[in-house]
Amino acid sequence: MSLPKGLEPTGIILLDKPAGRSSFSLVAETRRMTGARTGHAGTLDPFATGLLLVLSGRATKLAARFVGLDKRYLTEIDLTARTSTGDPEGEEIDAHDPPLPDELAASLEGLRGDVELPIPAASAVKIGGERAYRLHRRGVTVEMPVRRSTVHRLTLVGYAEGVATLDLRVSSGTYVRAVADVLGGHCRSLRRLEVGPFSVDEADPGRVVPVADALARIAAGSIAAHGDAL
Repeated sequence: MSLPKGLEPTGIILLDKPAGRSSFSLVAETRRMTGARTGHAGTLDPFATGLLLVLSGRATKLAARFVGLDKRYLTEIDLTARTSTGDPEGEEIDAHDPPLPDELAASLEGLRGDVELPIPAASAVKIGGERAYRLHRRGVTVEMPVRRSTVHRLTLVGYAEGVATLDLRVSSGTYVRAVADVLGGHCRSLRRLEVGPFSVDEADPGRVVPVADALARIAAGSIAAHGDAL
């Protein structure tokens, strides 16, 4: 007996998104290649690169199991100016001298743990039933809500010529562009290294991770994280 159309292959496909591509274009490309129902477990901005979890076949019904996973990012933040979008694609709106190293260290300390961060105007959050980025493109100014996030780890990898390189692990739904804005700058680059227990080093468009294996890894990761917290 043949399976209903679009349910195979079933599993998780790990992709390394290049800069300039939208997450949705990669999802659509995967759908064309496999012929299966295809979804995602969290998008990346077009300028960003890194790990994208694509759900295939029956796995699309399990999106909630993957969307809420913590994320790890490596980002370069230009602390000499803010931009209208929080990334290189926006207009410069606030040029200033970068902070001194000790000033930056103090700011970073205040961003560790549970924090409330403003949601960027150029985001997919709905305001009055419409995507915020669409309002932003039309020049409509709205008061953006804040979102409570957890910054589990934030490491300063380097700081030179006003650009800070940060390695951070954050709760799902955290906008790194919001972190950059709080620090007084914008993301010059952004790369997602990990989603829960999955790493960008594993990315392979031709490999489908079975759902059972993926869920087992999530469960093992949760147990390990709980043990570290005790």
